[in-house]
Amino acid sequence: MGSITALFVRKVLRVLDTECSTDAMLRSVGLEPGSEVNASRMIPAEEYYTLLERAAGIDAHPTTIPLRAGAAMRCEDYGAFGLAWKSASDLRGSYERAERYARVLTNVSTYEMEAVDGGALMHLHREGRRRLGLRLSNEATIASIAAISREVSTETFTPMAVYFKHQAPESIAEHEAYFGCPVHFSSDRDALLVSDAALRTPNRVGDAGISRFFESHLEEEVARIEEHDTLDRQVRMNVSQSLSGGVPTLSEIAKGLGMSSRTLQRRLSDLGYTYQALVDDSRRQLAQHLLQESDFSLVDVAFMTGFSEQSAFTRAFKRWEGQTPRSFRLASQSDSH
Repeated sequence: MGSITALFVRKVLRVLDTECSTDAMLRSVGLEPGSEVNASRMIPAEEYYTLLERAAGIDAHPTTIPLRAGAAMRCEDYGAFGLAWKSASDLRGSYERAERYARVLTNVSTYEMEAVDGGALMHLHREGRRRLGLRLSNEATIASIAAISREVSTETFTPMAVYFKHQAPESIAEHEAYFGCPVHFSSDRDALLVSDAALRTPNRVGDAGISRFFESHLEEEVARIEEHDTLDRQVRMNVSQSLSGGVPTLSEIAKGLGMSSRTLQRRLSDLGYTYQALVDDSRRQLAQHLLQESDFSLVDVAFMTGFSEQSAFTRAFKRWEGQTPRSFRLASQSDSH
């Protein structure tokens, strides 16, 4: 299951333009009001997207929620990641750190710098159905990159252009005012276009010694995450590959991984997972992919995700997504146009 730092939840709720209490929204993602902000505390990404959608439903100016949340971000909020970003010699170095170390903040997004004439595109890659919450989250992430780029650069930072894959809101004037450049929606990418001059601009606190220290710390964090992710991903992959023949048992997956059922169960428990939760999530993700990316009938999708009957698949999918598989497919097709 994808996860994202709880820091973003706190920032979003603090910038809402509403008189409503947000305590219930915090509790909906397992956070207690008044508890300490901790960037290493992770929450399920789907719960974060749902929270963003609820926020948009009560805010006086919902289309600017991601801009306000992004503008509120500071390097210090991100812990070691933020300090590594800040202590890089220039913005290029900061962006390179984001490519490598963003996994300490989320496992649903990755970053990639692509060289282009006169500069580079800083891509945000995020998989998943383009529901409102994911679209708002992507905008907030790009807005955050701009905010902490402005914070660290010794020159005024303004991107050359900003791109989003999803459709534009009714007005994009506030987006263009925030970024200070053209903002293109319905694009083929989610990215910032940054000039070579901006990438070469020294950072305010560029310090090689400090930078090496935080890089070392983050390398340890990434190694720990990758070690934990390995078993999780192996189980999901093996489950997904077996589903067309029915739901595999714990002992079958354990045998394929070269360990006993008890060992697999214990190691999953140590990582905060249960085998049944991983099976459920594997079926959900495979169902989403097949409904979005294929023309298979609902009967075929049910079979390929380990269900003997379409009715059982429909009940399970409604539990996962709050809608029928047919409605999900239609909504996905609508979002892609």
